[in-house]
Amino acid sequence: MEHFTTHISAKTGWFDIDIQEIFRYKDLIFLFFKRNYTTRYKQTILGPLWLILNPLLTVTLYAFVFGNLAGLSGTDVPQFVFYLCSNSLWSFFSISLTNTSNTFTENAAIMGKVYFPRLVMPISSVLTGMLDLVIQLVMLVVVMIGYTISGVHFQTSVTLLAAPLLILQTALLALGCGIIIAALTTKYRDLAVLVGFGVHLWMYASPVVYTSALVPQKLLKLYMLNPMAPIMECWRNAVLGVGVFLWKYWAVSWVVTLVILFLGVMLFSRIEKTFMDTV
Repeated sequence: MEHFTTHISAKTGWFDIDIQEIFRYKDLIFLFFKRNYTTRYKQTILGPLWLILNPLLTVTLYAFVFGNLAGLSGTDVPQFVFYLCSNSLWSFFSISLTNTSNTFTENAAIMGKVYFPRLVMPISSVLTGMLDLVIQLVMLVVVMIGYTISGVHFQTSVTLLAAPLLILQTALLALGCGIIIAALTTKYRDLAVLVGFGVHLWMYASPVVYTSALVPQKLLKLYMLNPMAPIMECWRNAVLGVGVFLWKYWAVSWVVTLVILFLGVMLFSRIEKTFMDTV
């Protein structure tokens, strides 16, 4: 007979995150992921078809307003492909950040009834955005094949291998920013109202509907401190061959991303112990 002793103690540190425990709850992450999509399209007529229609409508609007009217695309790539490529990664970031930022306020009832690692909920929110990204990437590949058949050539290169790392970095950045906002909204509910506005403002401060070539050279270094700026430029270069791959700025972006993620997890770990008293 083996005897096991379980020690239960309060977590009081600033970084009390058990990675192995989170991995053991991988089934719960999948259940939250499934719940997010079930509630997202519940009582809608078109249901999951919105996963295709929403990006199509958004990209068509971008191509008409920013491409045709404003002339901001500034590349030889067809405008619809340019904006579909940009929107795929940016929408993944914005959806993941927005959903993660509502972790505490939307799931307070569940958290008050049963124990589980609280970090599984923001992780499931990021995975929810990942499905949107996969669908848009499939659409992008289909459209690129269609343009290639019609005679348009895309200058893709070996930098395409960096695409999975760019997706991973975007997920980590969205997770870090989202859990910082989630931790702060337990006490300051105003942030929940400002998240949508802030994400839209961040989009215009990043090269999503335009390229960084439009940014004045004297402001470029300051502009690239925005971690999403190098990510978007490198993403388009990797997928479409547009512009150049900004290795130096991408490295700086990784540093900023990891710092934000570390601060977010640390703050999340601290707030989750007392958030039921303030939420």
